[in-house]
Amino acid sequence: MSYLEVKEQLAAPFPARRVSWKPQALSRDRSSALMVAFIDARTVMERLDAVCPGDWAFDVKLFPGTPPTARGRLTVLGLTRSDVGEAGEGEAGTLKAAASDALKRCAVHFGVGRYLYDLPAAWVPWDEARRAPVTPVALPDWALPEEERMVGASHVLGALDTLRSGLPRDLGQLREVYRHVRAALDAAERPS
Repeated sequence: MSYLEVKEQLAAPFPARRVSWKPQALSRDRSSALMVAFIDARTVMERLDAVCPGDWAFDVKLFPGTPPTARGRLTVLGLTRSDVGEAGEGEAGTLKAAASDALKRCAVHFGVGRYLYDLPAAWVPWDEARRAPVTPVALPDWALPEEERMVGASHVLGALDTLRSGLPRDLGQLREVYRHVRAALDAAERPS
């Protein structure tokens, strides 16, 4: 397997539930916020594990200070990219946060989450008491995986996640549930 073979898989959009939002700036009266999208380091690791398991490695050198920083080197399928991460301020200013930021920045060199930088700037109403947007910020259609681009798809995917917790633990019962679900999916795919 080569990087060119998996490049598109690494760069694919993440499910909306895996993308988080944080305020990059607040208006003077704190009634609106410029929101930016991000993914966490665990999401990056899961993508690397899914696309090229066993064929990636991350090395980091930590630099204590205020704020802490880290220089990371991510190797994917024999290619290495390097970048610097910085921790946030206050309680978020840990060496772990700097290392996580370095991993995310290195992964962007391989296309992981790079599309998030193409999102338009979004000033939204801000609720200072809750320290959150008044209404949740949504990704544009082009920044969603294909299966979430359909009307209502994110609702259905959320419902499926909820159903997963109710599945039987018994293997025989689980196979029976699968057989019924597979039959329903096959019936739905048949032309009417």
